[in-house]
This record gives sequence, structure tokens and C-alpha cells, in this order.
Amino acid sequence: MSQIAGEPAAKDFVEVRLPAAGAYLSVLRTATAGLAARLDFTLDEIEDLRIAVDEACAILLQQAVPGSVLSCVFTLIDDSLRVAVSAPTTDGRAPERDTFAWTVLAALAGEVDSTVSDDRTVSISLRKTRGAGPGAS
Repeated sequence: MSQIAGEPAAKDFVEVRLPAAGAYLSVLRTATAGLAARLDFTLDEIEDLRIAVDEACAILLQQAVPGSVLSCVFTLIDDSLRVAVSAPTTDGRAPERDTFAWTVLAALAGEVDSTVSDDRTVSISLRKTRGAGPGAS
């Protein structure tokens, strides 16, 4: 993995691909908790991040193409965990940022963004830094 000038070096990344169905979200919650624990996040920070990942997936699943795949990439960078979830969608609309769900994401994860690719795949990116945010002690 090459480093971009000015960007912190990534330690590791993990990619999980699973059916875009709510029944599989427990896998992502478990992976989120395990990776955040690896970075020595507090229990509150881990729970905040688990809820944020769950919320991001719930937003995507509302518009995911039936039978498609939800992709989640976890990137461990120094004292932060970046999580990018994406799924092909039926309408290719970015999530609205003035909703309660988006407010929850921003409060729990710190940094939140979304993108839409040409093929209508919607991605939501979260970044939680250890020691920052409401769950920090």
C-alpha cells in the first residue's frame, strides 16, 4: 500500500462483503468492535462506532438493490478507524444530511461523508478517532 503525501500511513485494512440484508449486520457490528478494540478505543467509543456503522448500513439498505452485496472496508490509521460502507442502490441518491439518522452518524463517528458513483453505488464513510467524540473518556 503506497502512502499519499500528507496522509498518515495506514496500518491495516479489512474488507467484509456480505448480502445487503439486515440479518447480516451483526457480522459488521462484531468486526467493528474487534477492530476498534485493537486500536485501544474505550468501551464507550467502541459502542458509539458500532451504532454508527449499524446506522450507516441501515441507511444504505433502505435503497440497496435486492440481492446485492454490501461492502464494508475498515482502515486502521494511527489512532483512528475509518469505515466505508457501500452498496449498489436502486436510485443512486446520496443520503440526506438533514435527517435524524445523519445527525446520529455525525455525533457518534465524528467525521461522516457520502459519495455516489456513476453506477449508483452509494458509499458512506465514517472516521472515529480514539479519545475524540461523545464516547471518549
